[in-house]
Amino acid sequence: MALRIRLRRHGKKKQPVYRLVVAVSTSPRDGKYLETVGLYDPRKDPVQLSVNEERVAHWIGVGAKPSDTVTRLLASHGLVKPVVRQSSNQGVSRRDSQKAS
Repeated sequence: MALRIRLRRHGKKKQPVYRLVVAVSTSPRDGKYLETVGLYDPRKDPVQLSVNEERVAHWIGVGAKPSDTVTRLLASHGLVKPVVRQSSNQGVSRRDSQKAS
């Protein structure tokens, strides 16, 4: 059973509020989940992010993997290391990539 820490959408139409939840990776976005570990409101200025750090650390220790977006949010809180993702074609011009083919 693979666990993910991901966002679950709440709120009215065009007014999203997200909850950080721990769920089985195969369950739907707004489906069953095991525990709520935080709240994320992107519409506030500044953005509101409240996280139960103890529970997040527990779930990561148990083997839950945060989604890419949640990783970015948790990195801003200092709970996980930020991941720098690079494109495999970064720094290669189109002309050079066509010559290689």
